[in-house]
Amino acid sequence: MTTMSRERLRRALVGGAVTASFALWAGAAGADMAAAQKWVDNEFQPSTLTKDQQMKEMEWFIKAAEPFRGMSIKVVSETIPTHEYESKTLTKAFEEITGIKVTHDLIQEGDVIEKLQTQWQSGENIYGAYINDSDLIGTHMRYGFVVPLTDWMTGEGKDVTLPTLDIDDFIGKSFTTGPDGKLYQLPDQQFANLYWFRYDWFQRADLKKKFKDKYGYELGVPVNWSAYEDIAEFFSNDVKEIDGTVVYGHNDYGKKAPDLGWRFTDAWLSMAGQGDKGIPNGKPVDEWGIRVDGCTPVGASVSRGGGTNSPAAKYALTKYMDWLRKYAPPGALGMDFYQYLPFLAKGNVAQQIFWYTAFTATMVEPGPTVNADGTPKWRMAPSPHGPYWEEGMKLGYQDAGSWTLMKSTPVDRRKAAWLFAQFTVSKTVDAKKSHVGLTFIRDSTVRHASFTDRAPKLGGLVEFYRSPARVSWTPTGTNVPDYPKLAQLWWQNIGEAVAGEVSVDRAMDNLAREMDRVMERIARSGAQKECGPKLNEERDEAYWYAQPGEPKPKLANEKPKGETVDYDKLIQAWREGRAK
Repeated sequence: MTTMSRERLRRALVGGAVTASFALWAGAAGADMAAAQKWVDNEFQPSTLTKDQQMKEMEWFIKAAEPFRGMSIKVVSETIPTHEYESKTLTKAFEEITGIKVTHDLIQEGDVIEKLQTQWQSGENIYGAYINDSDLIGTHMRYGFVVPLTDWMTGEGKDVTLPTLDIDDFIGKSFTTGPDGKLYQLPDQQFANLYWFRYDWFQRADLKKKFKDKYGYELGVPVNWSAYEDIAEFFSNDVKEIDGTVVYGHNDYGKKAPDLGWRFTDAWLSMAGQGDKGIPNGKPVDEWGIRVDGCTPVGASVSRGGGTNSPAAKYALTKYMDWLRKYAPPGALGMDFYQYLPFLAKGNVAQQIFWYTAFTATMVEPGPTVNADGTPKWRMAPSPHGPYWEEGMKLGYQDAGSWTLMKSTPVDRRKAAWLFAQFTVSKTVDAKKSHVGLTFIRDSTVRHASFTDRAPKLGGLVEFYRSPARVSWTPTGTNVPDYPKLAQLWWQNIGEAVAGEVSVDRAMDNLAREMDRVMERIARSGAQKECGPKLNEERDEAYWYAQPGEPKPKLANEKPKGETVDYDKLIQAWREGRAK
C-alpha cells in the first residue's frame, strides 16, 4: 500500500468513516487500523492522550511491527492483577493490531527469577522478554547478561523504540538505572509497601479518648515504631473486641519459607533505621547492610563496614518477632505471605505496618472493610520508622516490576518483544491498565482527572503517588551484586530465629557472614569485573561504630515516646505538594 493510501485510510478511520466495502479494499493494513480504532474506542479509555494521539501511537506500532508480522513470542511475569490484564487483554489487542502473537505466561515470582537464571546461564532463549523486579538491577548491570536499554534504544533497537515512550514520565526510572547512568529495565508496574489502618476505628471518639488517657498522645497514624507498638497493644489488649468481633492490633506472617525473605529484604531494616542516607538507596551502606566503594561491594558484616548485623538490624528483627507473637491473629507465626493476606479483608485487624498497595484492587471490593457507598473503611499512610532512622534515608520499599531484555534472545525476537513491552506501558494503554491494577508507573497517569475522581474510593493511594513522599519508598538498589544468591540467605537465617532455633544476634551475625562468603566467591570468579565485590579486611567493630553513618552503635533508648499524626491533615499536606 502506498504512503498516500495509508494516510487516507488513517484519516477515514479516525473520523469513524469505516464501511465494510472500504475495509475489504484496504486489505491487511486497514484491518490493523480498524482493530486499533476498536481497541481505542472500546477498551483504552480513559487515556492521558486524545483519541487522535492514541491512533497515531497505534499507527506507529503497526508500521514498526511489519517485519515481525506472523511471529509468535513468549514473555513472562509474576501473577498480579496488572499482569493478568496484560496476559488476557493486551496480548489479544496487540496481536489484532500488529499481527504479532504474544503468549504472556504468569508464574510465581521465584519461578520468574529461576527462568532468568536458566536463560543467562545456558545462553538459550526461553522468553523474549521478562518482567522481573528492579531489585535485580545490581545483578543485571554487573553480569552483562541483559541489554542496557539506553544503548538498545539508540542502537539496534532504535527502529522499534516508540517516539512517544517518554522515559522521563516513568516515576521509577531511577530504580532501573545503574551507577553508569544507563537504564537497564523499563518499569511496567509499581506498588509501595505502606502502613494500613482502620480509619473508621481511629476516628471513634471513645477509642481516641481511651488511647490518649493511657498513652498521653492522640490516636492517629504512627510516625514512629513506638507509636505503632502502643497502638498494637491498645487494640489487642485494651479494646479486644469491636461490634462483637475480636480484633487484633497487628498483622504479619512468620513461616520459614522463601516469602519470609521478602518480608525483610523489602526494606524492613531501613524502616527500623539501618542504612545510610540517600535516595533511592543508602550510600555507602544500603538497606541490606551492604557497603560499597564506588560500585564495588566491600562487605555486609559490621567488621567490614556493613550493617547487616548492626544494632539497627538486630532491633528490626527483634521488633518483628515481638509484635508477631504479642499482637497478630492466632496462627500468624505459621502463616506464609499468601495465607496472611485475607485477614485485613475480614475486618478484624486495626493496623498493618507492612502492606503492599498491589492489593488495593482487592481491598476495594464489597465486604466488611468497605462502606455501602464504595468508600473504604481503611486508609493507607506512610510507614512509621524505627529509632535508628534519620531524615534523608529511604523509608520503605517499592516494587517495580520491569521489562528486561536478554542478550541471548535473537535480535528479531527481542525487537518483537520490545514492541509488546512498550505497548503495555504506552500512554495509549497505561491509564486504563492503571485503573485495572492500580500499580502506577507514569506521573501523567496518576495525575489524570479520572484518578482525581476515583481517589476517594482508593484509601489514599492516589494522594500518596501524587505526593513528594513517594520518592522515599524504593526497591532494592545497585549495592546488591547477586540478588538470587543473596536473597535466599535471608529467609533461611531469619527463619531460624523466628522458629526459636537461634538468637536474634546469632541469626543476623550468621546472615552477614554468609553474605560476605557469597560475595567472596563472586569476587574469586571474576564474573562481575570492575564492579564485582572486593571485601574489606575485617576490623574491630568499634572502629566502624566510631565512623560517621552506618553502622550506627546501639542506642541507649530504643523506644522513644510515641508520635502520631492526624490522617486528614497528612492528606491535605500531600495535596498541597508537601511531603509531611
